[in-house]
Amino acid sequence: MLGLAVATMLYEAVPQEPEGSLSKRLAMLVSGASCAEVARAIGAGPHIRMGKQARDDGARDSVNVLGDVVEALIGALYLDGGLDAATAFVRRAWEPRMRGTPPAPQHPKSALQEWAAANRRRPPVYLVVDRSGPGHAPKFVVQVEIGAAGSARGEGSSKQDAETAAAAALLRQLRGG
Repeated sequence: MLGLAVATMLYEAVPQEPEGSLSKRLAMLVSGASCAEVARAIGAGPHIRMGKQARDDGARDSVNVLGDVVEALIGALYLDGGLDAATAFVRRAWEPRMRGTPPAPQHPKSALQEWAAANRRRPPVYLVVDRSGPGHAPKFVVQVEIGAAGSARGEGSSKQDAETAAAAALLRQLRGG
């Protein structure tokens, strides 16, 4: 539902933009981090019901928890009020994020994959080397390798965030900075 509404808004706002650029903007706008920003903007945090341990661990401010809450809210709006109600909420909440939004920078994982292809290397390989923390606030450590070209590690609150951090670190190494 979120992807459909934001994709429609993007196409209406910048129909002349190339498909690849629109896809990158879409990914940025529907990411967990973007959903968490919306949750903060609408003041959802204080209304989240959770156990003492989760509260004590700071889950109320977790990007993962806040992002999930907004996605659940959109789903509830859809089930209760239909497509129009859910779309109206998405338009109100995401429109400020789209105004003046520059083209999204290339995602580190995509950039690393493109680097590997351009340099005739095998695609990057990601491996989770550690997972710790409670279920609602996990910490992942991921290592990425491109054969003999190099490897790097990254940390994040999700496997995907750790992979992104690892890709960004390896890109910095490969680009000499």
